[in-house]
Formats: sequence, C-alpha cells, structure tokens
Amino acid sequence: MTDIALDAPRRDARVIGLIGGAHCASHFFQLVLPPLFPLMKTGFAVDFVALGVMMSVFFFTSAFAQVAMGFIVDRFGAHRVLPAGIACLGLAMLGIGFAQNYWMLLPLAALGGIGNSVFHPADYSVLTARVSASRMARAYSVHTVSGTIGWTLAPITMLFLSQWLGWRGALMAVGVIGLVFAAFIASEHSELTTVRHIHPAAKRDGQKSGTAMFMSLPILMAFLYFTLLATAGGATQNFFPTVLPQVQGITLALATTITTAYLAASAFGSFAGGFAADMTKDHDRVIGAGLLGAAALALVIGFAPMPALLVFAAAIAMGFMSGLTIPSRDMLVRAATPPGSTGKVFGFVYSGLDLGSLVSPVVVGALIDNGLTPYVFVFIAGALAATVGAAIAVKHNRQAH
Repeated sequence: MTDIALDAPRRDARVIGLIGGAHCASHFFQLVLPPLFPLMKTGFAVDFVALGVMMSVFFFTSAFAQVAMGFIVDRFGAHRVLPAGIACLGLAMLGIGFAQNYWMLLPLAALGGIGNSVFHPADYSVLTARVSASRMARAYSVHTVSGTIGWTLAPITMLFLSQWLGWRGALMAVGVIGLVFAAFIASEHSELTTVRHIHPAAKRDGQKSGTAMFMSLPILMAFLYFTLLATAGGATQNFFPTVLPQVQGITLALATTITTAYLAASAFGSFAGGFAADMTKDHDRVIGAGLLGAAALALVIGFAPMPALLVFAAAIAMGFMSGLTIPSRDMLVRAATPPGSTGKVFGFVYSGLDLGSLVSPVVVGALIDNGLTPYVFVFIAGALAATVGAAIAVKHNRQAH
C-alpha cells in the first residue's frame, strides 16, 4: 500500500506530462499555417481571403466533429483516438507542404480539423480517469498552460524552419514530427487507457445516456458557460490591439505588447488556479471572484483614462483573474458529468468555445464601426458577469439533478 501511495505522484506526473504534451501539439498545429500566409499567398497565387477560408474549414470541421468525437472517445478509448488525432494533424500539414493547387488545401484543412477535434474529449477523459482526485485541478491547469505554450512556440518555429527549409519544407518537417509524436503517444497506451463503464442509473434511464444527456440543465448551463466565456475572451484577445489605442490613447505597438502580457498573465493565473481549485469544493466562488474582478477591470480600462503603466497593470491583473478561474471551470464540469460520459460531455461543452468565438467578432466589429468603442468593454464585462451566472446555474442544477 505504501509503495502504491508513493508511486501515485510519479504516475500522475507522467499522465499529466503526456496529456500536456498532446495539448501543446494541438495548439501548436493550430498556428502552424498563419505565419506562412505571406509565402503561401505567393506560392498558390491566392489572396488572404482564400487562406482565411482554409482556416475556417479547419475550425468549422473541428467544431462539428468535436461532439461526435466525444462519443468515439467514450466508446473506443482515448488511448486509440488521441494518437490518431495527432497523426491527422501531421498528415494534413505534410499534405499541404506537397499540395500543388489551392483546392487541395481545403480537404487537407478538413483533415486537420478532424485531428484537432479529438483533444478536449480525449485529454479530459484521460485526466479524469487516471489522475488522483487530490491533483485533478492542477492537472487541468497544466493542460491549459501547455496549450498556451503550443501557441507561443508555433510562430517562432515556423519562422525559423521556413528560413531554413522554405515554407513547403517547414510544413513537411512539422508534419513528419507530428507523425513521430503520434507514434510515441500510441506507444504510451498503457498510461492513457481508461476503463469504460456505464453507470447503473444510465442503464435504467435512457435520458442519462446518448444525446438526451446534453439536454439536462447542468450540461446545458455548462455549454452556455463556455459560450459566454469564449464571447468575452474572443473580444479581448482579438480586439485589444484595436480598441486600446482608441480608449487609452496608446500606440498600436504598446497595445499589442499589452495583449501579449494579458495572455501570459492568463496562463500564470491558470497555473495558480489549479492549486486554488484543489483546495476548495466551492469552485463557483472562485469563478465568481475571478470573473467579476476581471469584468470590473474591463470597465476601468474602457472608461477611466490612465497612464500607460496603469493600463499595462490593469490588463495583467485582468488576465490573471480570468485565468485563475479555468481549473475551477473544468472541475465544475467534471462534477456535473455522469460517470462514463467524460468524453461526450467535454466534447459538447467545449464546442461552446467555437460558438462564442463566432459571436464576438460580429458584435465587437459593429460597435467599433459605429464609434462605440468604449462599449466593447461593456460587452466584455457583461459576458464575464453572465458567465458567473451560468457557473452558479451549473452547480445549482447539478445539485438539484
């Protein structure tokens, strides 16, 4: 018994490391193509709109496939699905490196989208099943931070490889690396295998299984939570460089730097939030404090003229407080998930991120075009506050359910 207890931290660390690496790869491949757009534009003789369509195909396919992939993960096991997803991403980039015309890019982008769709249902299934409960929130936080690292590494890596190998060679190189990494993850199947099980209540009540489960109030509220959070996050991450110069009178370069600092602070906040979430069961309170604090700071940034240093500090604090809530968010969803349905539930609720990401650009763009830039921050604050309400509803309806 003592040997088992002593081995648990090492086993947890290995599982968390493998899943963190997979999530890092997922986010890395999401940003492999954009740094190469100027070179691909010339290579395929197309405009940036056409390349944007290619990325839309990638993310739309990922969004729609993610829900279905949750069922596949629960049916066949994450240890089979996860390496297959990484391999799809590697094959897609390898294929784009060889592609001779633009129309070949679209099915390859769809293949990449299918690969990208596996990570949330597979990753959370493994973490939930294999990591000790006392370290679960920290495991979720490492998962989030690993994805951020993937985003950070991609532009630098592709810039270096394209200068060395050309843009086609760069894509072929990361494609091959993806296939090698997929083989490595497949070889670690013993660490990633989850035991499929069906809760007895699910056998007696059809509403506890299948798509009907998504219509239960706790899961619907979790989906709404993710949608609202992505609405606020998309507005912040995508438009900070545009709106900060207008409301605070700073330069575009400084606004871009502040946006980078905001994202870095969010990653640090997520890491700290893992420790906070492991020390409490009141995850809705952590979420409420963090997101309401971030909402208040958004209003301050939007309506209170400040020196550049204070804008910088407020944005860092806003990012940290938002990130602090992410592990508690995942723990809240975990608590609302019926046994044996982790892949399905996380696949479904995480698709809310894609929906929210589609909503915010339209609303924020309209506000800016109509000279209502400060109200972008009202929109962000309102979405964050509504997210708190959704979090409370998840916990309340889960307890009632």
